[in-house]
Amino acid sequence: MRHSKYQIEQYHLHKRQPGKLQFELYDLNAYRKKSGDLAAVPHSHSYYQIIWFINEGGTHVVDFKKYDIKKNTVLFITKDQVHAFDDNEDVQGWLIHFNESFFKHTDVDMFLKFNIFHMLDKPCYTIEKGVLNVASAYITLIQSELEQRDRFGYEDIIRFLLKSFLIQLERIHQKNDSAPIQLNSLYKRQFFEFKELIEVHFKKGLSVGDYASLLHISSKTLSTLTNTVIGKSPSQVISERTVLEAKRLVRFTSLQINEIAFRLGFEDASYFVKYFKRHLGQSPKSYRQSQLA
Repeated sequence: MRHSKYQIEQYHLHKRQPGKLQFELYDLNAYRKKSGDLAAVPHSHSYYQIIWFINEGGTHVVDFKKYDIKKNTVLFITKDQVHAFDDNEDVQGWLIHFNESFFKHTDVDMFLKFNIFHMLDKPCYTIEKGVLNVASAYITLIQSELEQRDRFGYEDIIRFLLKSFLIQLERIHQKNDSAPIQLNSLYKRQFFEFKELIEVHFKKGLSVGDYASLLHISSKTLSTLTNTVIGKSPSQVISERTVLEAKRLVRFTSLQINEIAFRLGFEDASYFVKYFKRHLGQSPKSYRQSQLA
């Protein structure tokens, strides 16, 4: 799979037009044909992406895993996640793009962001028959709002429709999950805030105590809340995000290992190699070779 020498190519949505609606809905077939070969090269976005494949067939790569596309598969691609289409441009479906600013950061927004868009082990759902008509209706209503952007409150209507669409899909996930995360406690809301802070600061090498201070709680409380919500320590959660980014840079770029270490905030490249090996059981060099084989 092709990759850039120096960086993972990242695309943006209305970066130079902050006053523009930070949301777009595309016909997947038209978009895929327009994007051509570029979409088949591993890349990332600074925005959130929802890909709804209507027909079965083909594959899609998300980070380090290839997914077979089944009928009515929906993929949730979070910010900075690396993904790539296959070479088939004759796909049918819908593509939704929206920036961080499009959500208003209520408790529900934080839940949708960190539960749906950060399920890195399984970033896809299959829309069940009972939900299919409802999901399609939301797309139709969003199209209607986009066609008449001079109407009062159209941006809020689209925002509410998008949230409703995501909540419908999350219901599928929760039905199949023996212990779904709910926003019914202070710990769980603080956990999402912790995850938000990690996204902002993980390259700076902050300690658990630093994150606790940013959350205005003690390190002990932070440890209690992460163990309560997901059964992991704060340091594990931080390390997982750092290791994920390290894997992306090792796999999808040709950067030297010391350059990757520097980008991730490691002052000593040899320590980064030990850190990587401790978490993945192999050195960055051997991991790169195994991924490219």
